[in-house]
Formats: sequence, C-alpha cells, structure tokens
Amino acid sequence: MKFFYDFHLHSCLSPCGDDDMTPYNLVNMAKLLGYDIIALTDHNSCRNAASAVRAGEQTGLVVIPGMELCTQEEAHVVCLFPDVPSAEAFEEFVQEKSLKIPNRPEIFGRQLVMDAQDRILGEEERLLINATQIGVDHVLREARRFGGTAFPAHVDKPAYSVIASLGAIPPEAGFRTAEISFSGDPEKLLQTNPELSGLFILRNSDAHYLEHMRDPGPVLELPEASAEAVIQLLNGQNS
Repeated sequence: MKFFYDFHLHSCLSPCGDDDMTPYNLVNMAKLLGYDIIALTDHNSCRNAASAVRAGEQTGLVVIPGMELCTQEEAHVVCLFPDVPSAEAFEEFVQEKSLKIPNRPEIFGRQLVMDAQDRILGEEERLLINATQIGVDHVLREARRFGGTAFPAHVDKPAYSVIASLGAIPPEAGFRTAEISFSGDPEKLLQTNPELSGLFILRNSDAHYLEHMRDPGPVLELPEASAEAVIQLLNGQNS
C-alpha cells in the first residue's frame, strides 16, 4: 500500500518553531492536507511527541515520535521511534550528552510544551538547538538501541547537514536512508556525493510554520501505516 508521508516536522517546542505550530494544529493540518503518516521531530527533544501522538489518534493520523538531533559536528540527523516511551528514553540519553545551556526566549524563541488540546503545560528551559556530544557515526547505532532509526537531514542544504559539515556521508555511520528537501535535486547531488546512490531517499518538509507544511507528494510503499513499518523500511529490513 502507498502512503503519503512527512517525517520532518517541528512544533512550538523547537525554538525556531512558530507558537501556532502546536501538536494539535500540526496534526490536524497534516490530516487536512491528506497525509497518512507524519513524524514530529523537534530539536533535541521529544517532549511534545506524546501530545502529537494522542492528537493523531483522535484524528486518525499515524504520528511517529521523533527528534532532530544536532550532532557534535553540528549536523542534523532525524531520529524516529516506534512509540513514545522509546522516544522519551532516547531523549534522556541525549540530555546526558548535552550541555545544560538555558534558553533565552527573547533571542531564540519560546520552547512550549503542549497537550493534545493546545493547552500549555510549561516551557523547556534548556536551549534545544545546541550541538550534543553525539557524533554522526554513532547516531544510528544509538537510535536502534532504542528500537528506532535515523537518517541525515536535508543533505542538500548548505548548513546543518552531514554533507555541509563533513563533505560526505561517512559510510561508517551506517545510514540506509537520507533526506533531501522538497525542492532538492537528487540527480545533481549524486554528481558530487555518489555515496547517496546506495541510500533510500526521502523528501520531507522540515516545516516550522503551519504555512510551510507542503501538499503531499512523495509516497512510501508499506504493508501498513505504522511507525514499526516505517522504521523497518528505513533500516533496510523490508526493502
């Protein structure tokens, strides 16, 4: 079966995410746009994942709990997990590998923790956009340790991507999947980065605002619409 997807979305928890990008709003916008499966991937945190999953259950949309991890090389890697407890356990590990720098909302923006009905539960006090002490070569291994998967984000962008930071996707990282932006040109990228030829390529929006969420385009062939089926595919286990 074919399913419309977007596995890179930010909520109001991300300091660069709009306050209107609540779990309820982004889930229902995705449903209105016609998506079948989405993932919430805030910067270095999964604290809004449970609310997004609950909003998805109420709406009939599959929501995968995830995170956009900033590695020690300042490269972004998207991590996806089969359920909320796994995602939250991974966040505990990430916190152990992160500097405790307080957020300055007047500079970086608020980091809102919400419930599934748009009620503010609190604000994350640590700044979420800093590099962690986790290297690119270790992200996939650690994500799999918690039952998940990981892939380098927006590899066609000139900043905060694995290619921008390292010049190439290192084979020792073990990635089976990579992400390019909706407007990216994979053929052009292959000319300079042939290592991409062996990877499964996703197109995601990286939306931080409701108006930046895209109409569905790319589809995945899956046996069912579930986090587990997506993770198995991206890990190369049922491709």
